[in-house]
Amino acid sequence: MSATPLKVSKTELFLGFGKLGAVAFGGTGPISRHILVVERKWLDDADYAALLGLCQALPGANTCNLAVMLGDRYQGGGGACAALAGLLVGPLLIVIGVATLFARTAGQPDMRAALLGATAASAGLVIGTSIRMIRALPFDAPLLIVALATFSTAAFLRLPLALTIGVLLPVSLLLRRFWR
Repeated sequence: MSATPLKVSKTELFLGFGKLGAVAFGGTGPISRHILVVERKWLDDADYAALLGLCQALPGANTCNLAVMLGDRYQGGGGACAALAGLLVGPLLIVIGVATLFARTAGQPDMRAALLGATAASAGLVIGTSIRMIRALPFDAPLLIVALATFSTAAFLRLPLALTIGVLLPVSLLLRRFWR
């Protein structure tokens, strides 16, 4: 991992993750990279990919895990709490409002069309972010083999994440060790 910046305050963590929570409709993956890497420069692409990979392997919501880990990195336990609070407060208020609106309009065709459009937009954002992250990685044959195997198990075999990681983690370690 790269060197930690000199100082990221609890307020900056709260506001940075607050922005992430408030604008990340349909998932935080695409916008979290932009805010944390491009805008705030708290991580570089390699650090972001490594930390996100770890967060995805842990139980719980990926971005909550990311907020806790990054907050802890910069400000300890208080930073973890500040980042997580920033991430969750805005969306909680928005979700309460949307749930109230949705309860009143769920049967209307316009609402169904809006939800379908939001789903397509979210899928596009995830694909675009994945492509940007892949471009930032150096070409590495073992990494490519494991990435394709992981994608295949998820997309085609539909194996559970725990099983996929349980099988492919040792495979990736063996590939890394013996591939020269």
